[in-house]
Amino acid sequence: MAVNLYTQQSSNVRKTWLLMTGSLLLVVGLGWVFAYYFQRSEILVLAVILSIVLNLVAYWQSDKIALSMAGARAIQQSDNPYLFRMVENLSITAGLPMPKLFIIPGAQINALATGRDPQHASIAVTVGALERLENEELEGVLAHELSHIGNRDILISTVVVVLAGVVTIMADWFMRMSFFGGMRGRDNDREGGNGIGLIIALAAAILAPLAATLLQLAISRKREFLADASGALLTRYPDGLANALEKIAVDGNTLPKTSNATAHLYISNPFRAKQAGNWLAKMFSTHPPIQERIAILRGMKVE
Repeated sequence: MAVNLYTQQSSNVRKTWLLMTGSLLLVVGLGWVFAYYFQRSEILVLAVILSIVLNLVAYWQSDKIALSMAGARAIQQSDNPYLFRMVENLSITAGLPMPKLFIIPGAQINALATGRDPQHASIAVTVGALERLENEELEGVLAHELSHIGNRDILISTVVVVLAGVVTIMADWFMRMSFFGGMRGRDNDREGGNGIGLIIALAAAILAPLAATLLQLAISRKREFLADASGALLTRYPDGLANALEKIAVDGNTLPKTSNATAHLYISNPFRAKQAGNWLAKMFSTHPPIQERIAILRGMKVE
């Protein structure tokens, strides 16, 4: 694993707790703004309850949610002995427990890791990766995902899935209720001028999902470089992952089930085909440029 592995682990544990605290405050803050605008104090109470449930679900169930959103199917050793043997050997080398394995339908070459800790981790690989990657290339991809597990990236990355989803749902709920006007309180109507409150509430509804997206970007790009380096050190063959990334770079296939909320979990953005040539999409991409990752791997010397 990487030289600064333990530093990265401690940093990710701190970031996870900060993220969960921040998500609690963000949801409660949105609840307060909406409660103020609609003059309904029960909205704030519901927001507090939701924020507590959110953190519990994010810690205990976010991996299952992410795998379900990806359409992943659990497999046993008898289903694919080749994949199990490869992951088992890499896990022993990395000093990690054997993760659960899943298959994601679709011809796109991709993979993801999720879970709250190494003892409850899962790795999901697409059918395309199994069918189109050579042995050393697939090993490089799996080592990359195991490095996310070893570096403690997986919890903080998976928590964001739940956070982004809940914030987006709350914002959408507010916009719908504002349009139909079904929850405005009587005091609001008598005041006859709630323009400032409406502006604040609309701003919160629009900016909150953007804030959740920026959180995804903040935690995703640096961790990909570290997982690339850690995976290369694990296999002792950086060219394996580099070759896999080259195939990924020209892969125009899509996945049948994916979401913006889970895009940052994959080794490469599953929407990359749609973002090709779109400078704005690239700027907000959850992953660093593939060619930059390949160049760094090609320049590595592992003895």
